[in-house]
Amino acid sequence: MAFIIIGVVLLALWLLDWGFVGHLDWWWIALPFVLALAWWAYADASGLTRKREMEKDEERKAERRRRNIANMGLDHLRGGNRNRKR
Repeated sequence: MAFIIIGVVLLALWLLDWGFVGHLDWWWIALPFVLALAWWAYADASGLTRKREMEKDEERKAERRRRNIANMGLDHLRGGNRNRKR
C-alpha cells in the first residue's frame, strides 16, 4: 500500500510539474507501481496473504465463540465472570 501512495503522490507532482519531480523521467514515476506489483506477486506466491487471511478468520471465529458463550450465560464456566455467585 505504501508503494501505491508514493506512486500516486509522485504522479500528481509529476503531472503538476512541481519541483524536481516534474523533471524526472517517466520510469521513476512508474517505479513505485512496479514495486507494488512485485510485492503483491511475492505475497501471493509465498502464501503470506493467505496466512494473514486465515489468522483474521481464526480471530473472528474465536471472538464469535466467546460472544456466543457469554450471550448464553455460560461464560462463568470458562472463567469469564469470576465474581458471579454460585
